[in-house]
Amino acid sequence: MRLTDVDQLFVPDNVAVFGASDGEGSVAGMVYRNLLAADFKGQCYAINPKYDEVAGRPCYKDLAALDKHIDLALIATPAQHVAGILDQCGDYGVRAAVIHSAGFAEHGERGSVLQERLVEAARRNRIRVLGPNCLGVMRPSHGLNASFHNAMPKRGNVALVSQSGAICAAMLDWAAPRNVGFSTVVSMGAAADVDFGDVLDYLALDSQTQSILLYVEGIRDARRFMSGLRAAARLKPVIVVKGGRHPAGSRAAMSHTGAFVGEMEVFSAAMERSGGVIVERLWQLFAAAQVFGAGRPFAGNRLAIVTNGGGPGVLAADRAVEQGLALAQFTDQTREVLSKALPAHWSHGNPVDVIGDASAERYRAAVDACLADENVDCLLVLLSPMATWQPTAVAEQVIEAAKKSRKPVLTCWMGEDRVAEAHALFSQHGIPHLDSPDLVIDAISYLAQHRRNQGLLVQSPGPLSQQLTPDVEGARLIIEGVMAEGRKILGTIEAKAILSAFRIPTTQAVLSRSPNEALMAAQALGFPVVMKISSPDILHKSDVDGVRLGLNDAQTIRRAYTELVERAGRLRPEARIDGVTVEHMVPTRAARELMVGVARDPIFGPVISFGAGGTDMEVLGDRALGLPPLNAFIIQTMIEHTRVARLMGAFSHMPPMNRQALSRILQRVSEMVCELPEILEMEINPLIGNDLEVIAVDARIRVAYRPPQQSLYGHMAIHPYPQHLIERVPLPDGTDLIIRPIRPEDAELEQSFVRGLSEQTKYFRFMQAIKELTPEMLVRFTQIDYDREMALVGVIEDGGQETEVGVARYMSRPGGDTCEFAIVVSDASSGRGIGARLMRSLMQNARNKGLRIMEGEVLTANHRMLALMKSLGFRIETDRHDPSIKLVSAVL
Repeated sequence: MRLTDVDQLFVPDNVAVFGASDGEGSVAGMVYRNLLAADFKGQCYAINPKYDEVAGRPCYKDLAALDKHIDLALIATPAQHVAGILDQCGDYGVRAAVIHSAGFAEHGERGSVLQERLVEAARRNRIRVLGPNCLGVMRPSHGLNASFHNAMPKRGNVALVSQSGAICAAMLDWAAPRNVGFSTVVSMGAAADVDFGDVLDYLALDSQTQSILLYVEGIRDARRFMSGLRAAARLKPVIVVKGGRHPAGSRAAMSHTGAFVGEMEVFSAAMERSGGVIVERLWQLFAAAQVFGAGRPFAGNRLAIVTNGGGPGVLAADRAVEQGLALAQFTDQTREVLSKALPAHWSHGNPVDVIGDASAERYRAAVDACLADENVDCLLVLLSPMATWQPTAVAEQVIEAAKKSRKPVLTCWMGEDRVAEAHALFSQHGIPHLDSPDLVIDAISYLAQHRRNQGLLVQSPGPLSQQLTPDVEGARLIIEGVMAEGRKILGTIEAKAILSAFRIPTTQAVLSRSPNEALMAAQALGFPVVMKISSPDILHKSDVDGVRLGLNDAQTIRRAYTELVERAGRLRPEARIDGVTVEHMVPTRAARELMVGVARDPIFGPVISFGAGGTDMEVLGDRALGLPPLNAFIIQTMIEHTRVARLMGAFSHMPPMNRQALSRILQRVSEMVCELPEILEMEINPLIGNDLEVIAVDARIRVAYRPPQQSLYGHMAIHPYPQHLIERVPLPDGTDLIIRPIRPEDAELEQSFVRGLSEQTKYFRFMQAIKELTPEMLVRFTQIDYDREMALVGVIEDGGQETEVGVARYMSRPGGDTCEFAIVVSDASSGRGIGARLMRSLMQNARNKGLRIMEGEVLTANHRMLALMKSLGFRIETDRHDPSIKLVSAVL
């Protein structure tokens, strides 16, 4: 089973360039000449029926005339010919193509039709296509310049993936004089087939890539993007810059929450959850690449600064505080060492001012002392122009000190000509260096951001809590009843019923249609009460002054009813007035007003927001966003991102708020949006919290029908852990076998399982000799996208410990109804029926996902596996290209 199916885009042996010519301005001609000039490790051929020779080398009419196996096709012909070329490639076994041609979806309706034909041809022929309208792909270590950018970048360990060819070319030009090298460069173009998720899947496992830079303008498939990004970010830093952060248009939204949540904020929340690091500017990508490329672990956010000038040190310290970094507090021992090594009038604190006349030796003493301090996680060394400075000598000492420590060391030698030699030394030795204190502090903050986001990345919450299971069916019936009436907005009582179905505490609301009914409701609920106008056309009651608080007697109740109805009718004469709701008033003792909202992003789906509530929420702008599903760790992180979190502790004689109750509510809101894809927007405002309870006082919900083809969790960017697939199966020998989807935390379990396999079983499974799974394979096997792939492990429990005895997995092929599977059972458990049981569960899951065909490869010598396939109804035939392999397939 292949981990990725785009390998031939990056490491082909034979490449054909369709449309190559010697004509001036020929894109295919430029691509062909770039291949020839780049010392390509394979063979490249020109294909064009109009010519016998291109660039002094033979040119072939078509693939039949060439009569050689081709791994990668590069196509730069007129758009209308591309689909036919892909059909030709399919006939000759080509499995990857780069479409440089323009004239597709970006050129209107006719171009869109041509792009649809391109995609159909690619899928029909099982060819993975990069583009169209893309610069191409570069792999310096392979000598592959499959692009029309004529300068091959230096070989390095940074991968660059850009949605814009122009940005890609500009960044390569920027990198050259700065000595930044690349493992891979990919221009995505229109991403009609291969998209970010596919490329990230490949780069996650690429041993030459240590960090990944992404320039993103838009996401076509959020689930695949998040899946690839999460897999890659588990193994190496992924730094992202987003184009189009401030779109000119705005989305219509029902609630304040919907209008309040910007697209860039959602993208940032997605990056946090995926483990990626987001930066704002293109040049910051390379600042981050320098820092992460150094490969030094960042254990915390305590920063030490060494400088020969007070001003730069203060600027750096100020910026560090703004970016959430902490200035390290030196130990007494460090202070003593510094005092002995530095002049008496040194700063005696952090930043460490070594004074303007500092020699290289004085700098070295300060750097050594800071790196030795257990309270220091990271060191910044600044050097500013002084009359007696020694920029190169100081740089040499910093480099020597850095070699003896694993802590990150960053430098900022301010100036140009006189520090050029020092900059070159830092580049040569992999010491990150930037031009100003602000820039280098920002780069350090990316390390902190990466460390923080890694904690969110490993979270794999399920859709439903284990206690107080919600009444999902009851909630869905309420929503269906509202939509059956042609409404999209739930009334207050209906909205609170949905909250109650998910065990969210709410105030009871009674709808009254007359002053007398309002009085009876108040008497039944108990004074004091709150009265609110009820209208499906008035979304925000404050717009019509539609709320009365703390009503205590009969006359006030009657008068309030009349005032509310009359005022709403006068200010909104077109609105339908249902009446007035009466609710018992929540005590305001020690109360904090909070807000929880749900908005539907067009790309990433439902987004949960939390922050300060009340009528001033928009002015305060205090909120944090999270992509569901949430768990306690993610919820705690969200809460700490807000300023209102500071008000939850004890202050001004107020007891601390019940944060555990708040966490439960956010967890249940997460469950709600997971299980009810019909919910487009929701706002609980205010959510009143004190030391005893947290209760929803008001709620608004907007709904719509779920698209009929959408799966249960198809509306979400992150598929929750599918707990409903867990099953306990008795084996013939009486042992209970637990079959469940694999989890990220199963990495050690999976590694132990593979280590325990015999050499023959390992070879049968992986078709190569391996001792154990590499870290890259381990992450890829255990952190999966449950929507497009599945891995079911069979475990046996003994004394509370799980032992893995088998695993079966499939991965669906893009754009089709076919999946590829793999299965292995431990040698000790062979013959117990575990393989058959795992395969039946896997096949049923694939069938439920709408997949129709399951395929796999089995070594001809693996007789036991072939017998299992035959018993399960698989068709078995010999691979015509390799008789040592049997191709097995089944119609699901």
